[in-house]
Order: sequence, then structure tokens, then C-alpha cells
Amino acid sequence: MTKAKRHGLIIVNTGNGKGKTTAALGTAFRAAGQGFRIIMIQFIKGSWKYGELEAAKKFDNFTIEPMGKGFVKLGAAEPEAADVSLAAATWERCAEAIMSGEYDLVICDEINYAISYRLLPVARVVDVLRRKPSTVHVILTGRDAKPEIIEIADLVTEMREIKHPYQRGITAQRGIEF
Repeated sequence: MTKAKRHGLIIVNTGNGKGKTTAALGTAFRAAGQGFRIIMIQFIKGSWKYGELEAAKKFDNFTIEPMGKGFVKLGAAEPEAADVSLAAATWERCAEAIMSGEYDLVICDEINYAISYRLLPVARVVDVLRRKPSTVHVILTGRDAKPEIIEIADLVTEMREIKHPYQRGITAQRGIEF
């Protein structure tokens, strides 16, 4: 499909179940095979060694940029200023990638967390999504997608947990969760 015929979709992977980032990575893998230029920008994941970071290095058209610090302090009346600042910088990088014309697919991994944790105003995200180039696909992942995000999306999938190994005391498994 030529760029002239492409309709850039806004895709949301949300819900309490496992697989939101994994589904986005599956789409990225498919898009890479079609020659798309892809970037995944991660809001929460930081310096940990994730398998997807190594896998993406095998593609010359797929980049992952972890910009988070791994953890966000929750429960305070107001979010930590440092967390807000980091989320703003990460969103600026996402917006730049979306608008740049350099990428065919931009994945804003864990952005819904940043919005729901009040680190990033949903209106800023919606504004860019409304103005995005018509050929750019954007995937937004994370639990608790806001109604404004769901409304603007073309495709929304909710992952629902039915059973998880953690409930039986099984810790995260290399190659499956990271």
C-alpha cells in the first residue's frame, strides 16, 4: 500500500490484562516486515534490560527509546514534579516523532499510565492526535485509557485478565514478561 492510500490509524491497547505492550510489539514486527519505519517511546520503562530492546536492534527500521525511570511514586495528593517533568519530555518526544514524517508507526508505550497518574494532561495528547499526519499510525498502550483517548481512536482493544501466574506466586518470567 502506498503512503498516498494509507489511512493512519490511532490504536489503543488498554485494560487490566497482560499483553498491551506485547500487542503493540506484534504490530511493530508486522509493520517492520512491510518496510515501515517504527519508533516505540516508553513512558515508564527505564534502565532495565527488556528483551524487546535487544530484538529491536535486529531491525534497521525499528527503534525503541525507553525514557522513563522504571517507577512512578503514586498515592500523593499531587504527582512528583520530577515525574511530571519526565512525562512531559517523553510526550514531547512522542509528539515530535508523530509530526516529523520520519516514522510510519509511532508507539507511545504506557502513555495511558502517564495520563491516568496525572503526569500528562489528556488534552495535550488529543490535540496532537487530531493534528497528526494522515498516513502515520499511532499506538497508545497502558491501563485506564481516558474516554477522550478512546473517543479519538480508530481501534480500541481491552485486555482483560482472567488468570495470571502471579496469583499463584510465579514471578515474572524472562522472555515472557521482560
